[in-house]
Amino acid sequence: MSSIDKHPERNVIRVQLAHNVALKAMTPAQMAELEPMLVVVDCQKGEALLNQGVHEMEQYFILEGILKRVVSNQEAKEMILRFADEGQMETSYAAWRLGTPTPYSVVCVTRARVAKLPLREWVAFIDRHPNIKQAFEYEVMHHMSEIMAHTITLHLLDAPGRVKRFLRKHPELEERLPKKELASYLNLSAETLSRLKSRGKI
Repeated sequence: MSSIDKHPERNVIRVQLAHNVALKAMTPAQMAELEPMLVVVDCQKGEALLNQGVHEMEQYFILEGILKRVVSNQEAKEMILRFADEGQMETSYAAWRLGTPTPYSVVCVTRARVAKLPLREWVAFIDRHPNIKQAFEYEVMHHMSEIMAHTITLHLLDAPGRVKRFLRKHPELEERLPKKELASYLNLSAETLSRLKSRGKI
């Protein structure tokens, strides 16, 4: 864990942050205000950044790698809600605003690097900068809409249809996601996913 100004790759990290979906509208002055609040963390595959059911929350800006948002029940059965990669973000902002525990975990699908800060500090920052808050809240709503559409897809489309929709929506992730993770997201077995691909049904 390192502050940006002391990180050996700080120049690359600053470029990555400037292209993040939630930060790209920021002015140099706003970025200079935010940067000292951020720490850079390198994470291993399978590591949880955020655990379901906690009240201590953080805001994550993804610099490298892929994260997943996942929810589990008392029997430890999991459902992947979304994937996010470089240039995107992860948050539990809605739960923070509602004063509820986090309804999901955020876990590294691959090795990853994120810049993070406590959510209370991020909320205070965007409250001072309405233009950033508007862009951020739009992105949060986009995530919620995306998850809703995915959930509906699981119920309405057959297996080939679910795979086709994913490839159309997220072609950049197909080769990067472990087959087991993609199959789980689509509510398929890894064997079924492989069979569909090998038969050219997608």
